[in-house]
Amino acid sequence: MLNAQITGWGKCLPPATLSNHDLATFMDTSDEWIRSRTGIGQRHISHVSTSAMATVAAQHALAAAGLQGSDLDMIILGSASPDTLVPNIAATVQANIDAQCAAFDINAACSGFLYGLGLATAQIKSGQAKRVLVIGAERLTFLLDWLQRDTAVLFGDGAGAIILEAVDSEEPQGVLSYAMNNDPQARDILKVAGFGTDMDRLSPTATEFQFQFEGREIFKRAIAGMSALGKQVLEESGTDLDDVDLVVPHQANVRIIDTLINKLGLAKEKAFINIENYGNTSAATVPIALCDALDQGRIQPGDTLLSCAFGAGLTSAAAVIKWGSRITPVRQSDATLPACDKTGLELIADAVAASQKRHQQQD
Repeated sequence: MLNAQITGWGKCLPPATLSNHDLATFMDTSDEWIRSRTGIGQRHISHVSTSAMATVAAQHALAAAGLQGSDLDMIILGSASPDTLVPNIAATVQANIDAQCAAFDINAACSGFLYGLGLATAQIKSGQAKRVLVIGAERLTFLLDWLQRDTAVLFGDGAGAIILEAVDSEEPQGVLSYAMNNDPQARDILKVAGFGTDMDRLSPTATEFQFQFEGREIFKRAIAGMSALGKQVLEESGTDLDDVDLVVPHQANVRIIDTLINKLGLAKEKAFINIENYGNTSAATVPIALCDALDQGRIQPGDTLLSCAFGAGLTSAAAVIKWGSRITPVRQSDATLPACDKTGLELIADAVAASQKRHQQQD
């Protein structure tokens, strides 16, 4: 029986960070206000493109699996903030790692990585692919209005990647079950308006993106979507709650994570939380969290993991994963981003100034 097993993992975080105290220098907020509502302490700000971060994460994942780009049968890249729409940035990553295979992007927002995990699993179980690279990468800070407090404090940049390989075994292992869903009635409660071919190219405000963000409604629907799919994949895989060793949820808000864990009936200590260091990196949160959990010894051979996510659309996804025998990389990669000589505040200074000017004109 073919199973899809995670054999490699890697992440990429740009070096510049932006703390809550940094945000308070130009916005009506404070470290206490942000932490108490979100659990976030800082976020990373990228000085490079989304595909550049995705490439570094992919190189680390390949090294961890002991593979080369030429060994891949497919690349799936989840992102809502690609550097180019044509071509897709999976093709850019493919060129950077010297792969010869199918490559495509998917936009399921913050659920993008788990959507990719599900699609890759289906390819492997059907015998269509043996080795698939799945990436989640985002540079959402590029789209932010830095004076729109409800969204500006939430997001950060980064990328994470895993390698899924076909394993022929009698016992189920790897991705035991997965589920994906979308709630189209809620598609407008989390939205970047004015982006895409709907924009007025002749308008002087064409590049002034605005997040539509209805926090209370997002919270309610996120919990409902993730908990429903979480219970579904547990049931479909025959996994009891007591058998779950670790929950690796989308890192959007610590209150959402706490409520999700409680609704699923799991112990709070089973949740892996790293949002304090990164903020919400959208499709990258789950693979980055997997890497951190491995680094911290929170994942052991044979552990059963539950992962859930939600995102704009409103998408939702969940998966039950039986970890394999290896929790250390086959080899290490020295891949890294180009050096950055600016702080997070310096990187966003022009965007902040533009936001301030725009808000003054509106007033």
